Amino acid sequence: MAVSGSDASLTHVRSLFDGYDPGFGVWDEAFAGTGEPRHQYLRYLDQLGDFTVDELRRRSSMRDAMFRSRGITFTVYGDDAGAERLLLMDLVPRIIPSADWALLEAGLIQRVQALNLFLDDLYDGENTAVRDGVVPDWIVTTSDGFCREAFGVPAPGGVRALVAGIDVVRDADGKFLVLEDNLRNPSGVSYVLENREVMKRLFPRVSGAHRIRPVDNYGPLLLAALQAVAPGGAGDPSVAVLTPGTMNSAYFEHAFLAREMGAELVEGSDLIVDDHVVSMRTTRGLQRVDVIYRRLDDRFLDPVGFKSESMIGVPGLLAAARAGNVTLANAIGNGAADDKAIYCFVPDLIRHYLAAEPLIDNVATYRLWEPDQLEEALGRLDQLVIKPVAGSGGYGIVIGPAATDEELAETRAAILEDPRGWIAQEVVQLSRIPTMTGEGLGARHVDLRPFVISRPDGVDVMPGGLTRVALQEGSLIVNSSQGGGSKDTWVLLDEEAG
Repeated sequence: MAVSGSDASLTHVRSLFDGYDPGFGVWDEAFAGTGEPRHQYLRYLDQLGDFTVDELRRRSSMRDAMFRSRGITFTVYGDDAGAERLLLMDLVPRIIPSADWALLEAGLIQRVQALNLFLDDLYDGENTAVRDGVVPDWIVTTSDGFCREAFGVPAPGGVRALVAGIDVVRDADGKFLVLEDNLRNPSGVSYVLENREVMKRLFPRVSGAHRIRPVDNYGPLLLAALQAVAPGGAGDPSVAVLTPGTMNSAYFEHAFLAREMGAELVEGSDLIVDDHVVSMRTTRGLQRVDVIYRRLDDRFLDPVGFKSESMIGVPGLLAAARAGNVTLANAIGNGAADDKAIYCFVPDLIRHYLAAEPLIDNVATYRLWEPDQLEEALGRLDQLVIKPVAGSGGYGIVIGPAATDEELAETRAAILEDPRGWIAQEVVQLSRIPTMTGEGLGARHVDLRPFVISRPDGVDVMPGGLTRVALQEGSLIVNSSQGGGSKDTWVLLDEEAG
């Protein structure tokens, strides 16, 4: 693809885009269908012309060295080597103009508000969404994330999803759509902050020439939100981050966030519950803990209240939370709202709780437990994306157009055996963006995970979030555990051309 435009300086970047094809019927984040750069990329592309492919490769090596020295890694479960992997960050940022972000931000706030209201109504209210027929009761109670132990456990201010990660894509027309909601332990925010820091060091002149909304206040925002949901009477609330330990795939993030907040990073063995009060062991003796930002799944939190064989939980923690002496964030039982079957009803939940129309639509989705939709979906499985409702990390997804006849037959059998366990969605050709390849810059598919922090008195959205990129040409799987990478995401402060 030849970069075009009236600015003669853009000709310097042409060689980097030899062979670049944004694709027909796919939204390209950097270029319009005519090949003209979108306004938010004009200044960036002008500056990119100062770099050769060899220079970008050299800076890629510098990036890897920086990530390695900073310990920015993740572990993939089931990896035979059992080794930590470096996060793969692409050097070309995603740039979002302020007007686009304003619409997306408003839609994210609306969605998370409705989901928090649903969860609090379910576990500590009159369950009006079920009572009024918005969501079938059996869909809620058969959710893998539904947790009867959550009844009676207070959530101060009704904040159950204190941190939400909402996965968003753009369709062929550039319209934002929500792909899925993550309300339990959404991960990836540490990479957002580290990506920004590394990009500033690698390209100080380029990033400095753009008016970009900052992301480095996430730690203080998270700490303030956690302190705001502390039990009543906690004058100077103590916050701890509870991690499963160093072998967890997201341990880097747990440690990173504890440092960002100035909070203690603890494992289950560091905590003790006495008379329904949680304390952590320190060199100065026991210190009370008021709020736990927990990064353990519900079933491992407490061997007394949940999974008895859990070796990483804290005996008595559930009873302490139910007594109102410690706040768990995110709250237990949140999986009842991010089950992919519940996802189908979120637009209706927004109408029910907020009396408003959704600002961001869902991807068109088939409810396979409904006979008419099941029949229609089975007739065109080879055209749809099929997902297990309790899946995560991209595992178990079948992309119909890329699946073999055998895979489709196996998927059909699995759906017929358990229709409640699956949804099917129309294929969204995720938007694409220039990405470093072995030959130069190629178009690769991306999604976006913005992070939303809720407090009793409001909601904050981190500007941008984690852009995940499928590094393999044509792939729609962006998850890092399956070979995907990430990009720094720039939200511009104004509508100037970069």
